[in-house]
Amino acid sequence: MPSRQPPRFASIQTHLLRGLFAVLVPISALADSVQIAPHADLLYRQAVQMLEQADSQNDGFSLKTSSTDQDLARQGQALGRTLAPAVSLLEKAVELDHPVARYRLALYYMTYLPAARIPAAACPLLQTSLAQGFAPAALGIESWCADYRQSSDFRRDLESLQASSNRFAPYYPQPALRLQCNREQPQGLAMQWGRQRDYQAEIYRLQGNLDPQQRQAYWQKAVDLNGCYAAQQRLLSSHH
Repeated sequence: MPSRQPPRFASIQTHLLRGLFAVLVPISALADSVQIAPHADLLYRQAVQMLEQADSQNDGFSLKTSSTDQDLARQGQALGRTLAPAVSLLEKAVELDHPVARYRLALYYMTYLPAARIPAAACPLLQTSLAQGFAPAALGIESWCADYRQSSDFRRDLESLQASSNRFAPYYPQPALRLQCNREQPQGLAMQWGRQRDYQAEIYRLQGNLDPQQRQAYWQKAVDLNGCYAAQQRLLSSHH
């Protein structure tokens, strides 16, 4: 018969296994999915409700393009002040690690901060949101985060988005400053809204931009998904 382990050795072994399990579980959970705390989600949804109310009160941000830049800036600043309570809720949700709140807070910065201040304020939020699997953040990175946009980390995050897409399905549609796969041009301070498939098309477009070897295949995926206008134009020009 096999010899039994001394009680003290068994106790040490059990303690070590428990310690190893305690280390491994958070890592595997993180790799599997980002858990959104219910309180963080409540804060986010309260913020979104306020944003929608402000949107309705201000005619959907549809400031006329005929307005002067000074008029647009003045109206934008006034609108930014009315959004302050919603921004405060978003900040609290971000503190609780909410990926979508990170994107919406960054979007607020991209809309209302002076251009020189946007990268420092928005890029850390966008990079973390994208790393957590939220696709819309990639568009903000494309516009404002030049160093990260050219990094291998950005490509890796784009490639891993597919695995987390279903997790964020309830959070769509989402606004963006500019959707390249959309024919419509934003008016004034208006946002463009995209469904989940629209953002997936944008991801394929970005991957095509970054990968010369598979460029046409990615762009074709974008076109097949939602008729992506920008990718379609690039495919046409590449054939001439």
